Amino acid sequence: MEEPPPPPSKSWSIVTRREITAKYEILERVGSGAYSDVYKARRRSDVYEIEALQTLHNCPNVVLLHEYFCSDDEDAVLVLEYLPTDLAAVVSSAKKDWEGGITVGEVKRWMVRILRGVDGCHSNSIVHRDLKPSNLLISADGILKVADFGQARILLAPGFLDEGTYDQFAEPPSSNQAAFPQSSDTADRLDSQFPREHVEKSSEKGTAEPEDLRMDPFHSYSYEAEKGRVDENGSLTSCVGTRWFRAPELLYGSTNYGLEVDLWSLGCIFGELLSLEPLFPGASDIDQLGKIFSILGNLTEEAWPGCVHLPDYNIISFGEVEKPSGIEACLPNRSPDEILFVRKLLSYDPASRATAMELLHDKYLNKEPLPVPISDLRVPSKHGSADEDFGPSLVTGTKNGFSIRFS
Repeated sequence: MEEPPPPPSKSWSIVTRREITAKYEILERVGSGAYSDVYKARRRSDVYEIEALQTLHNCPNVVLLHEYFCSDDEDAVLVLEYLPTDLAAVVSSAKKDWEGGITVGEVKRWMVRILRGVDGCHSNSIVHRDLKPSNLLISADGILKVADFGQARILLAPGFLDEGTYDQFAEPPSSNQAAFPQSSDTADRLDSQFPREHVEKSSEKGTAEPEDLRMDPFHSYSYEAEKGRVDENGSLTSCVGTRWFRAPELLYGSTNYGLEVDLWSLGCIFGELLSLEPLFPGASDIDQLGKIFSILGNLTEEAWPGCVHLPDYNIISFGEVEKPSGIEACLPNRSPDEILFVRKLLSYDPASRATAMELLHDKYLNKEPLPVPISDLRVPSKHGSADEDFGPSLVTGTKNGFSIRFS
Protein backbone atom coordinates (compact mmCIF):
# COMPACT_ATOMS: atom_id res chain seq x y z
CA MET A 1 0.00 0.00 0.00
CA GLU A 2 1.41 3.35 -1.04
CA GLU A 3 2.06 6.05 1.51
CA PRO A 4 -0.18 9.14 1.18
CA PRO A 5 1.53 12.14 -0.38
CA PRO A 6 3.12 14.55 2.08
CA PRO A 7 1.19 17.72 2.85
CA PRO A 8 2.07 20.76 0.76
CA SER A 9 4.97 22.78 2.10
CA LYS A 10 4.03 25.88 4.02
CA SER A 11 5.72 28.27 1.67
CA TRP A 12 4.13 31.52 2.80
CA SER A 13 2.98 33.14 5.98
CA ILE A 14 -0.37 34.73 6.64
CA VAL A 15 1.36 37.85 7.98
CA THR A 16 2.92 38.47 4.55
CA ARG A 17 -0.47 38.67 2.83
CA ARG A 18 -1.20 42.38 2.60
CA GLU A 19 -4.85 41.93 1.65
CA ILE A 20 -5.30 40.10 4.97
CA THR A 21 -3.06 42.08 7.32
CA ALA A 22 -4.43 45.38 6.04
CA LYS A 23 -7.85 44.36 7.39
CA TYR A 24 -7.06 42.01 10.27
CA GLU A 25 -4.75 42.10 13.26
CA ILE A 26 -3.34 38.57 13.51
CA LEU A 27 -3.39 37.74 17.22
CA GLU A 28 -2.24 34.12 17.49
CA ARG A 29 -2.35 30.72 15.83
CA VAL A 30 -5.05 28.66 17.51
CA GLY A 31 -4.73 25.41 15.56
CA SER A 32 -2.80 23.59 12.86
CA GLY A 33 -3.52 20.63 10.65
CA ALA A 34 -1.98 18.86 7.68
CA TYR A 35 -3.48 21.24 5.16
CA SER A 36 -4.35 24.39 7.04
CA ASP A 37 -3.62 26.64 10.00
CA VAL A 38 -6.23 28.55 11.98
CA TYR A 39 -5.51 32.00 13.37
CA LYS A 40 -7.35 34.26 15.78
CA ALA A 41 -7.62 37.76 14.37
CA ARG A 42 -9.36 41.09 14.88
CA ARG A 43 -10.73 43.31 12.16
CA ARG A 44 -8.63 46.46 12.13
CA SER A 45 -8.95 48.96 9.29
CA ASP A 46 -12.60 49.91 9.60
CA VAL A 47 -12.26 50.57 13.33
CA TYR A 48 -9.30 52.91 12.85
CA GLU A 49 -11.02 54.86 10.10
CA ILE A 50 -14.32 55.19 11.95
CA GLU A 51 -12.66 56.25 15.17
CA ALA A 52 -10.50 58.85 13.40
CA LEU A 53 -13.48 60.32 11.56
CA GLN A 54 -15.59 60.44 14.71
CA THR A 55 -12.79 62.18 16.57
CA LEU A 56 -12.57 64.81 13.81
CA HIS A 57 -16.30 65.40 13.33
CA ASN A 58 -16.00 69.06 14.39
CA CYS A 59 -13.13 69.87 12.03
CA PRO A 60 -14.53 71.83 9.05
CA ASN A 61 -11.80 70.68 6.69
CA VAL A 62 -12.12 66.93 7.27
CA VAL A 63 -14.67 64.86 5.37
CA LEU A 64 -17.83 64.27 7.40
CA LEU A 65 -18.87 60.78 8.49
CA HIS A 66 -22.67 60.76 8.58
CA GLU A 67 -23.07 57.22 9.93
CA TYR A 68 -21.76 53.69 9.51
CA PHE A 69 -23.15 50.17 9.40
CA CYS A 70 -21.31 47.05 10.45
CA SER A 71 -21.86 43.47 11.41
CA ASP A 72 -19.67 40.69 12.73
CA ASP A 73 -19.13 38.94 9.40
CA GLU A 74 -19.00 41.81 6.90
CA ASP A 75 -16.95 44.92 6.18
CA ALA A 76 -18.22 48.17 7.64
CA VAL A 77 -20.07 50.56 5.33
CA LEU A 78 -19.21 54.21 5.91
CA VAL A 79 -21.67 56.91 4.82
CA LEU A 80 -19.63 60.03 4.01
CA GLU A 81 -20.59 63.39 2.61
CA TYR A 82 -20.33 63.60 -1.16
CA LEU A 83 -17.56 65.83 -2.51
CA PRO A 84 -17.48 65.76 -6.31
CA THR A 85 -13.86 66.65 -7.08
CA ASP A 86 -10.36 66.76 -5.61
CA LEU A 87 -7.09 68.65 -5.66
CA ALA A 88 -5.66 66.30 -8.30
CA ALA A 89 -8.39 67.51 -10.65
CA VAL A 90 -7.50 71.12 -9.82
CA VAL A 91 -3.87 70.50 -10.78
CA SER A 92 -4.91 68.64 -13.94
CA SER A 93 -7.34 71.38 -15.01
CA ALA A 94 -4.79 74.11 -14.32
CA LYS A 95 -2.19 72.29 -16.38
CA LYS A 96 -4.42 71.55 -19.37
CA ASP A 97 -7.27 74.03 -19.44
CA TRP A 98 -6.65 77.11 -17.30
CA GLU A 99 -4.67 79.89 -18.90
CA GLY A 100 -1.97 80.96 -16.51
CA GLY A 101 -2.41 77.92 -14.27
CA ILE A 102 -3.44 78.45 -10.65
CA THR A 103 -3.15 82.04 -9.45
CA VAL A 104 -1.11 82.83 -6.34
CA GLY A 105 -4.29 83.77 -4.47
CA GLU A 106 -5.89 80.44 -5.38
CA VAL A 107 -2.77 78.51 -4.37
CA LYS A 108 -2.80 80.22 -0.98
CA ARG A 109 -6.50 79.48 -0.41
CA TRP A 110 -5.97 75.78 -1.17
CA MET A 111 -2.93 75.74 1.10
CA VAL A 112 -4.89 77.33 3.95
CA ARG A 113 -7.64 74.74 3.70
CA ILE A 114 -5.22 71.84 3.55
CA LEU A 115 -3.30 73.16 6.55
CA ARG A 116 -6.50 73.60 8.54
CA GLY A 117 -7.52 70.02 7.84
CA VAL A 118 -4.10 68.62 8.72
CA ASP A 119 -3.89 70.79 11.84
CA GLY A 120 -7.23 69.37 12.93
CA CYS A 121 -5.83 65.86 12.56
CA HIS A 122 -2.56 66.62 14.32
CA SER A 123 -4.25 68.53 17.14
CA ASN A 124 -6.03 65.26 17.90
CA SER A 125 -2.82 63.19 17.54
CA ILE A 126 -4.07 61.61 14.33
CA VAL A 127 -1.45 60.89 11.67
CA HIS A 128 -3.11 60.51 8.26
CA ARG A 129 -0.22 58.66 6.53
CA ASP A 130 -1.62 58.97 3.01
CA LEU A 131 -1.88 62.65 2.17
CA LYS A 132 -1.90 63.32 -1.57
CA PRO A 133 -3.94 65.51 -3.94
CA SER A 134 -6.50 62.80 -4.73
CA ASN A 135 -7.26 62.43 -0.99
CA LEU A 136 -8.03 66.14 -0.66
CA LEU A 137 -11.65 66.29 -1.77
CA ILE A 138 -13.46 69.47 -2.80
CA SER A 139 -17.15 70.35 -2.64
CA ALA A 140 -19.00 72.07 -5.47
CA ASP A 141 -18.76 75.36 -3.57
CA GLY A 142 -15.00 75.07 -3.08
CA ILE A 143 -14.63 73.65 0.44
CA LEU A 144 -11.58 71.36 0.59
CA LYS A 145 -11.60 68.46 3.06
CA VAL A 146 -9.05 65.82 4.00
CA ALA A 147 -10.42 62.36 3.21
CA ASP A 148 -9.52 58.66 3.09
CA PHE A 149 -8.52 57.83 6.66
CA GLY A 150 -8.04 54.13 5.94
CA GLN A 151 -4.36 54.35 6.92
CA ALA A 152 -4.78 56.90 9.73
CA ARG A 153 -3.69 56.11 13.29
CA ILE A 154 -4.36 57.87 16.60
CA LEU A 155 -0.95 58.13 18.20
CA LEU A 156 -2.16 59.38 21.59
CA ALA A 157 -5.46 59.80 23.35
CA PRO A 158 -7.32 62.36 21.24
CA GLY A 159 -7.79 65.80 22.68
CA PHE A 160 -10.45 68.39 22.02
CA LEU A 161 -10.42 70.60 18.95
CA ASP A 162 -9.73 74.22 19.73
CA GLU A 163 -12.29 76.06 17.64
CA GLY A 164 -10.23 79.24 17.99
CA THR A 165 -7.36 77.80 15.97
CA TYR A 166 -9.38 78.31 12.81
CA ASP A 167 -10.44 81.93 13.38
CA GLN A 168 -7.74 83.49 11.24
CA PHE A 169 -8.94 81.82 8.09
CA ALA A 170 -12.55 81.14 9.05
CA GLU A 171 -14.84 80.07 6.26
CA PRO A 172 -18.40 78.73 6.21
CA PRO A 173 -18.98 74.97 6.26
CA SER A 174 -20.24 73.25 3.15
CA SER A 175 -24.01 73.01 2.81
CA ASN A 176 -24.21 69.34 3.75
CA GLN A 177 -21.98 69.50 6.81
CA ALA A 178 -23.42 68.34 10.09
CA ALA A 179 -22.12 67.61 13.55
CA PHE A 180 -22.59 64.42 15.51
CA PRO A 181 -21.83 63.94 19.19
CA GLN A 182 -18.84 61.79 20.00
CA SER A 183 -19.20 59.12 22.63
CA SER A 184 -16.50 59.00 25.26
CA ASP A 185 -16.32 55.23 24.93
CA THR A 186 -15.85 55.18 21.16
CA ALA A 187 -13.01 52.68 21.21
CA ASP A 188 -14.79 50.25 23.53
CA ARG A 189 -18.00 50.48 21.54
CA LEU A 190 -16.24 49.94 18.22
CA ASP A 191 -14.29 46.99 19.58
CA SER A 192 -17.53 45.38 20.67
CA GLN A 193 -18.91 45.78 17.16
CA PHE A 194 -15.80 44.27 15.59
CA PRO A 195 -15.26 41.16 17.75
CA ARG A 196 -12.38 38.77 17.45
CA GLU A 197 -12.75 36.42 14.54
CA HIS A 198 -11.10 33.33 13.12
CA VAL A 199 -9.22 33.57 9.85
CA GLU A 200 -8.32 30.27 8.23
CA LYS A 201 -5.51 30.11 5.71
CA SER A 202 -4.76 27.27 3.36
CA SER A 203 -1.26 25.85 3.62
CA GLU A 204 -1.15 25.29 -0.10
CA LYS A 205 1.16 27.58 -2.02
CA GLY A 206 -0.71 30.61 -3.32
CA THR A 207 -0.08 33.09 -6.08
CA ALA A 208 2.30 35.86 -5.13
CA GLU A 209 0.74 39.26 -4.63
CA PRO A 210 1.94 42.06 -6.93
CA GLU A 211 4.10 44.75 -5.37
CA ASP A 212 1.45 47.40 -5.98
CA LEU A 213 -2.13 46.53 -5.10
CA ARG A 214 -4.98 47.04 -7.53
CA MET A 215 -6.24 50.56 -8.04
CA ASP A 216 -9.80 51.57 -7.27
CA PRO A 217 -11.32 52.00 -10.76
CA PHE A 218 -13.56 54.83 -9.57
CA HIS A 219 -10.81 56.85 -7.89
CA SER A 220 -8.42 59.39 -9.32
CA TYR A 221 -5.64 57.89 -11.42
CA SER A 222 -3.25 60.79 -10.97
CA TYR A 223 -0.94 58.70 -8.82
CA GLU A 224 0.04 55.12 -8.29
CA ALA A 225 -2.12 53.24 -5.77
CA GLU A 226 -0.45 51.62 -2.80
CA LYS A 227 -2.04 50.46 0.41
CA GLY A 228 -0.18 50.53 3.67
CA ARG A 229 0.64 47.47 5.69
CA VAL A 230 0.22 46.96 9.39
CA ASP A 231 2.26 44.38 11.20
CA GLU A 232 0.83 41.48 13.15
CA ASN A 233 0.97 43.47 16.38
CA GLY A 234 -0.98 46.41 15.01
CA SER A 235 2.11 48.63 15.20
CA LEU A 236 3.09 51.38 12.82
CA THR A 237 4.63 50.27 9.54
CA SER A 238 6.91 52.00 7.07
CA CYS A 239 4.93 50.90 3.99
CA VAL A 240 2.24 53.57 4.05
CA GLY A 241 1.23 56.37 1.73
CA THR A 242 1.60 56.73 -1.98
CA ARG A 243 5.30 56.61 -2.80
CA TRP A 244 5.60 60.08 -4.36
CA PHE A 245 4.53 61.68 -1.08
CA ARG A 246 6.27 59.29 1.32
CA ALA A 247 8.74 60.75 3.82
CA PRO A 248 12.39 59.61 3.68
CA GLU A 249 12.20 57.97 7.10
CA LEU A 250 9.44 55.70 5.77
CA LEU A 251 11.46 54.87 2.67
CA TYR A 252 14.28 53.81 5.01
CA GLY A 253 11.99 51.49 6.90
CA SER A 254 11.30 53.48 10.06
CA THR A 255 8.38 52.39 12.24
CA ASN A 256 9.23 54.93 14.94
CA TYR A 257 7.74 58.02 13.37
CA GLY A 258 5.05 60.55 14.13
CA LEU A 259 2.94 63.34 12.72
CA GLU A 260 5.95 64.65 10.78
CA VAL A 261 5.44 62.15 7.95
CA ASP A 262 2.31 64.09 7.01
CA LEU A 263 4.31 67.33 6.93
CA TRP A 264 6.69 65.93 4.31
CA SER A 265 3.66 64.92 2.25
CA LEU A 266 2.37 68.49 2.52
CA GLY A 267 5.65 69.78 1.11
CA CYS A 268 5.25 67.51 -1.91
CA ILE A 269 1.62 68.59 -2.37
CA PHE A 270 2.40 72.30 -2.11
CA GLY A 271 5.30 71.90 -4.51
CA GLU A 272 2.94 70.33 -7.02
CA LEU A 273 0.41 73.13 -6.58
CA LEU A 274 3.13 75.63 -7.47
CA SER A 275 4.71 73.73 -10.36
CA LEU A 276 1.79 71.57 -11.60
CA GLU A 277 4.21 68.64 -11.64
CA PRO A 278 5.06 66.08 -8.94
CA LEU A 279 8.33 66.87 -7.18
CA PHE A 280 9.56 63.30 -6.67
CA PRO A 281 7.80 60.90 -9.09
CA GLY A 282 9.75 57.76 -8.20
CA ALA A 283 9.08 54.50 -10.04
CA SER A 284 10.20 52.41 -7.04
CA ASP A 285 11.26 53.05 -3.45
CA ILE A 286 14.94 53.15 -4.49
CA ASP A 287 14.17 55.45 -7.41
CA GLN A 288 12.11 57.60 -5.05
CA LEU A 289 15.09 58.10 -2.75
CA GLY A 290 17.30 58.77 -5.75
CA LYS A 291 14.99 61.53 -7.00
CA ILE A 292 14.86 63.11 -3.55
CA PHE A 293 18.66 63.02 -3.23
CA SER A 294 19.17 64.50 -6.68
CA ILE A 295 17.22 67.56 -5.54
CA LEU A 296 18.00 67.84 -1.81
CA GLY A 297 21.35 66.07 -1.63
CA ASN A 298 22.31 62.92 0.27
CA LEU A 299 20.81 62.03 3.62
CA THR A 300 23.67 62.43 6.11
CA GLU A 301 24.26 62.96 9.81
CA GLU A 302 24.78 66.63 9.06
CA ALA A 303 21.33 66.88 7.47
CA TRP A 304 19.64 64.73 10.10
CA PRO A 305 21.57 63.73 13.22
CA GLY A 306 20.74 60.13 14.00
CA CYS A 307 19.65 59.12 10.50
CA VAL A 308 22.26 56.35 10.49
CA HIS A 309 20.04 54.47 12.94
CA LEU A 310 17.18 54.14 10.44
CA PRO A 311 16.52 50.42 9.86
CA ASP A 312 17.64 50.37 6.22
CA TYR A 313 20.20 53.17 6.26
CA ASN A 314 23.19 50.80 6.04
CA ILE A 315 21.42 48.53 3.58
CA ILE A 316 20.56 51.12 0.93
CA SER A 317 23.52 53.14 -0.35
CA PHE A 318 23.81 55.85 -2.99
CA GLY A 319 26.71 57.60 -4.62
CA GLU A 320 27.38 61.12 -3.45
CA VAL A 321 25.30 63.78 -5.14
CA GLU A 322 27.85 66.54 -5.61
CA LYS A 323 25.53 69.19 -6.99
CA PRO A 324 21.90 68.65 -5.99
CA SER A 325 19.59 70.77 -8.11
CA GLY A 326 17.68 72.22 -5.14
CA ILE A 327 13.99 72.91 -4.71
CA GLU A 328 14.44 76.09 -6.77
CA ALA A 329 14.95 73.99 -9.90
CA CYS A 330 11.62 72.24 -9.28
CA LEU A 331 9.77 75.52 -8.81
CA PRO A 332 10.90 77.73 -11.70
CA ASN A 333 9.54 81.26 -11.78
CA ARG A 334 8.30 81.04 -8.19
CA SER A 335 9.13 83.64 -5.56
CA PRO A 336 11.72 83.13 -2.80
CA ASP A 337 8.87 83.13 -0.24
CA GLU A 338 7.10 80.31 -2.08
CA ILE A 339 10.28 78.25 -2.32
CA LEU A 340 11.04 78.81 1.36
CA PHE A 341 7.48 77.81 2.29
CA VAL A 342 7.95 74.41 0.62
CA ARG A 343 11.48 74.02 1.96
CA LYS A 344 10.19 74.38 5.54
CA LEU A 345 8.34 71.09 5.04
CA LEU A 346 10.87 69.15 2.99
CA SER A 347 13.45 68.84 5.74
CA TYR A 348 15.22 65.52 6.22
CA ASP A 349 15.10 65.98 9.99
CA PRO A 350 11.44 65.45 10.99
CA ALA A 351 11.87 67.70 14.02
CA SER A 352 12.78 70.61 11.72
CA ARG A 353 9.64 70.44 9.60
CA ALA A 354 7.22 73.30 10.14
CA THR A 355 3.90 72.30 11.68
CA ALA A 356 0.57 73.00 10.01
CA MET A 357 -0.27 75.67 12.60
CA GLU A 358 3.12 77.36 12.17
CA LEU A 359 2.56 77.58 8.43
CA LEU A 360 -0.93 79.00 8.88
CA HIS A 361 0.79 81.98 10.52
CA ASP A 362 3.64 82.11 7.99
CA LYS A 363 4.26 85.49 6.38
CA TYR A 364 3.79 83.98 2.91
CA LEU A 365 0.08 83.38 3.55
CA ASN A 366 -0.38 86.76 5.21
CA LYS A 367 1.04 89.05 2.53
CA GLU A 368 -0.30 90.27 -0.81
CA PRO A 369 -1.75 88.69 -2.79
CA LEU A 370 -3.88 87.24 -0.01
CA PRO A 371 -5.88 83.99 -0.33
CA VAL A 372 -8.78 84.60 -2.69
CA PRO A 373 -12.39 84.54 -1.48
CA ILE A 374 -14.29 81.32 -1.94
CA SER A 375 -16.35 82.80 -4.76
CA ASP A 376 -13.19 83.43 -6.80
CA LEU A 377 -11.91 79.84 -6.69
CA ARG A 378 -12.10 77.81 -9.86
CA VAL A 379 -13.39 74.33 -9.05
CA PRO A 380 -13.39 71.47 -11.57
CA SER A 381 -16.76 69.82 -12.03
CA LYS A 382 -15.61 66.29 -11.20
CA HIS A 383 -12.70 64.09 -10.18
CA GLY A 384 -9.79 63.52 -12.55
CA SER A 385 -11.05 61.27 -15.31
CA ALA A 386 -9.91 57.68 -15.50
CA ASP A 387 -10.71 57.74 -19.21
CA GLU A 388 -7.60 59.81 -19.91
CA ASP A 389 -5.36 56.98 -18.74
CA PHE A 390 -7.35 53.83 -19.39
CA GLY A 391 -9.85 54.69 -22.09
CA PRO A 392 -13.62 54.13 -21.90
CA SER A 393 -14.82 51.49 -19.50
CA LEU A 394 -17.83 49.23 -19.30
CA VAL A 395 -19.20 48.34 -15.88
CA THR A 396 -21.42 45.27 -15.68
CA GLY A 397 -23.00 43.57 -12.70
CA THR A 398 -22.07 40.07 -11.62
CA LYS A 399 -23.38 37.76 -8.93
CA ASN A 400 -20.44 38.76 -6.73
CA GLY A 401 -20.56 42.51 -7.39
CA PHE A 402 -19.39 44.07 -10.66
CA SER A 403 -16.74 43.78 -13.35
CA ILE A 404 -14.99 46.51 -15.29
CA ARG A 405 -13.67 46.21 -18.83
CA PHE A 406 -11.41 48.90 -20.27
CA SER A 407 -11.27 49.31 -24.02
